[in-house]
Amino acid sequence: MGLRYPHIITTAVAALLSLGLVGCGGQSASADAGPGSKKKAGNAIVPVVVATVGTRDVPMEIQVIGNVEAYSTINVVAQVSGQLTEAAFKEGDYVKKGDLLFKIDPRAYEAVIQQSEANISRDKAMLVQAEANLSRDMAQEKYAKSNAGRYRELVSEGIVSKDQSEQIQSNADAIGQAVAADRAAIESAKANIGASTAALETARVNLSYTTIKSPIDGRTGNLTVKQGNVVTANVTNLISINEVQPIYVTFAVPENHLAAVKTAMTQSRQLEVFATPQGDDTIKVKGKLTFIDNNVDVSTGTIKLKGTFGNEDRKLWPGEFVRVILRTSTQANALVVPNQAVQTGQSGQFVYVVKSDQTVESRPVVTGARVDQDLVVSKGLEAGELIVLEGQLRLAPGMKVRYGDTNGGTKKRT
Repeated sequence: MGLRYPHIITTAVAALLSLGLVGCGGQSASADAGPGSKKKAGNAIVPVVVATVGTRDVPMEIQVIGNVEAYSTINVVAQVSGQLTEAAFKEGDYVKKGDLLFKIDPRAYEAVIQQSEANISRDKAMLVQAEANLSRDMAQEKYAKSNAGRYRELVSEGIVSKDQSEQIQSNADAIGQAVAADRAAIESAKANIGASTAALETARVNLSYTTIKSPIDGRTGNLTVKQGNVVTANVTNLISINEVQPIYVTFAVPENHLAAVKTAMTQSRQLEVFATPQGDDTIKVKGKLTFIDNNVDVSTGTIKLKGTFGNEDRKLWPGEFVRVILRTSTQANALVVPNQAVQTGQSGQFVYVVKSDQTVESRPVVTGARVDQDLVVSKGLEAGELIVLEGQLRLAPGMKVRYGDTNGGTKKRT
């Protein structure tokens, strides 16, 4: 059976073939316009936005996560036992060094002071009595010795008996022993005064412990013992105080950065450290690197560092995690391009460079650190060259571009 409408079929086939050719020729000019692309440039002039390769001093930075630590933490412990009669602050208050924190009932310790003072008065009176006894007995000893000497002479002359002389001599010896005892009593009284004085000082110290003051400037934590409870000496922890001005930020950096950090530190300058709390990019607190650990953690391949921050606005909080930036050095006159100018193709990163004849070439580049919205280019570009900032998807190497006019064209950015 023959075809009834051969002319219609022929027309349809021709139309399909035409559409297929149009589809093959209408693909994007920059489907893969990276270095080595073999696409042919068309005659169309593509409007683009261009920028100039610039230079700037670029800080070399290490970015890690760190942890905020109190500059010092003091646990306030009762040093004497007794009833807690006063808490002179509220939990969470900021206190200054020397501010009153607690009071413990002082009456028992005041009584000990009074008793010690009375003991000192008694011991001083005993010392006076012992000194008086010594003076009396020394006078008697002197008389007894003189009398015994006379009796010995009388015995030699036959006036008195030897027995009488020996009695007189024995009495003189007894008085001499009494003098020695008086001297011992004086030394004992002096020792008692010293002991009583020491006891008095101890009592006064213990009395001073009934008034507890803040040893540092800082922020108080949770009050563990309420007013009215009995506390035990050297056992009861009353409260902890964190010193937060200044404050530490501890962080760890990979060991491959250690050489750069050490080199910078040997140049007799303190490295800058910046800390930003998690979830709030508007806060950026500046500090100084003040500590490098003396060994590398072999389990993680990192080394511990610590920065000190003034924290005048108290934006850093002990225990919180922060993003840390350690600035090790500054690369002077580094080549920088806007981040959006760098494209990625099958052969790696590249940039479209506008040549003097208004055509573009695909230039492979090696990029470095990112600074804000710019990228450092370490290889592939020179300062002052024009690069395509917007419109890369319609480009291929060798195509002409238009920029900088006011009649529908795009503007040039520098």
